[in-house]
Amino acid sequence: MYTSQIIRAWGKILKGAHPALSIEITRECPLKCPGCYAYDDAHLGGGRTLRDLNDRRGQALVTGVLEVVDRLKPLHLSIVGGDPLVRYRELELLLPQLVARGIHVQIVTSAFRTMGPTWASMPLLHVVVSIDGLQPEHDARRAPATYERILKNITGQRVNVHCTITGQMMKRPGYLAAFLDFWTPRPEIKKVWFSMFTPQVGDHLPEILSRDERARAIADLLLLRKQYPKLDMPEVVIRQFASPPRGPQDCVFALTTQTLSADLETKITPCQFGGNPDCASCGCYASMGLASVAAHKLGGLLPVGTILKASIRIGQHRANSSGKHRANDLLPIFQVEEEACGQQEQRGA
Repeated sequence: MYTSQIIRAWGKILKGAHPALSIEITRECPLKCPGCYAYDDAHLGGGRTLRDLNDRRGQALVTGVLEVVDRLKPLHLSIVGGDPLVRYRELELLLPQLVARGIHVQIVTSAFRTMGPTWASMPLLHVVVSIDGLQPEHDARRAPATYERILKNITGQRVNVHCTITGQMMKRPGYLAAFLDFWTPRPEIKKVWFSMFTPQVGDHLPEILSRDERARAIADLLLLRKQYPKLDMPEVVIRQFASPPRGPQDCVFALTTQTLSADLETKITPCQFGGNPDCASCGCYASMGLASVAAHKLGGLLPVGTILKASIRIGQHRANSSGKHRANDLLPIFQVEEEACGQQEQRGA
């Protein structure tokens, strides 16, 4: 299955397609988290912010998303916001239709409200709950999506947990282990992923990790992945945090993912963070995962990334020459990452 999807994806890239699709389906969020990139003034490139866009709701949103999906034909769709659960009624209509199209759908939410009763059993649906550290810090940052509310709202669900490591966390020894001690025993949790806080160029925020804190976070994760099976982070990916892509032109994730904002038209560039992200301090787990795949050398000689970038250039040239910009088609990011990284680990990469 993986081989056929990879071949299909590569064919689309060679025709000028982008790989994956991410849609901010709403400008609204009940949270006001410090450091949230989605509401940064530079997120949309300046002049407008996410809250300034005219988003859709009701049947207009359902129809609009399906029109985009049918035009771009992604294999993997990330639904983000704002918080997608603001549009939970629309999601109840959208998700069965997206899954029926054979699309892997990932919803990233704060879990401030309950989820659909059929979500846990819906094939191809992956729910990711963002949790900002241990309860005291999380509840202060993410009210009303407190620990108490998250625990209530994920009951009966099967979700992945994503936590962004910040400078504040790394000032307390054992912080990541304590986080895993709390969340991994719970039956609702399938996997846990960590990213590291990614600033914009020129930011001076307490969330930013120092070089030493970043190194200690990497060392901690390398140990913790052996102790907590639900920490689904291959060694090769964790080590990639020490050498993030130098810029969007070198970031496989940025090159292979198209992101649309809440009006379903505005493109967010150069990646999901928008603005002018400090790539030297990038901590995006998806970026590190695909960077580790790109670094893998076929036959021990030719990096996968070299072939991918050449394919993208060929595809862009063909698309520009024909005047046609065809749809996005690629493996779900984390599935590509899991398989390729697993192969690298087996080979002792």
